Amino acid sequence: SKTVATFIVQKILLDETGLNYICTTAERFYAVSTVLTTMVQHMVESQHSQRLLKHIVRCYLRLTDNARAKEALRQCLPEALRDRTFDNVLKDDVHTK
Repeated sequence: SKTVATFIVQKILLDETGLNYICTTAERFYAVSTVLTTMVQHMVESQHSQRLLKHIVRCYLRLTDNARAKEALRQCLPEALRDRTFDNVLKDDVHTK
């Protein structure tokens, strides 16, 4: 399922080695970022899975721990995560505030 797959990516990112591996090359970073962005776009168009969205946001948050990834996210973070589209869904999650 998408939720399980995203949880696995999140766990990889939580490990310093995994974060460094993904952020070592632009291709790896953009591969992960593109998949996360596509998932966010699908969530805008369909029913929201609160659990899936939280894992996606946590992946993005972890990516910001890498300086190059943080800078790249300034350009490629999905608009739906910038414009408060999901505020209702995320309002009670202390990790995503």
